[in-house]
Amino acid sequence: MDVQSTQFGYDLIRNDILKDLLGKDHDGILYWIGKSLARKYPLSTVEDAILFFEKANWGSLSQIKEKKQVQVFELKGAWMNNDDGRCYQLEAGFLAQQVEMWLECISGATYTKSKNHVLITVETDKRDSIEEKR
Repeated sequence: MDVQSTQFGYDLIRNDILKDLLGKDHDGILYWIGKSLARKYPLSTVEDAILFFEKANWGSLSQIKEKKQVQVFELKGAWMNNDDGRCYQLEAGFLAQQVEMWLECISGATYTKSKNHVLITVETDKRDSIEEKR
């Protein structure tokens, strides 16, 4: 089986079946599934996240900005173009949860799509420690 066939099968499930199955709640559910996956597959570093994204066939991830309360990641994939109707809430939720576990403070993520990449912005509130929530 070639890479294109594998990508087609993945896209079919991701872009068509899940949208039909989850309906209008698709985006929100994918975000929380991403967070749940991050708790099942905790990673230690950004480098580990980059490798996880490659292994999961989610694309090529890189961290392009790291500030006190904001981290920006760039995601690229061969499928990204003007016809890319994919929602990236799964990836955003996954990164939000990983950053939350790394920094031990509440984190949330949003994304913006461009023609050839997606920017995922993870914001944290260092005053809102997860220790306080336990």
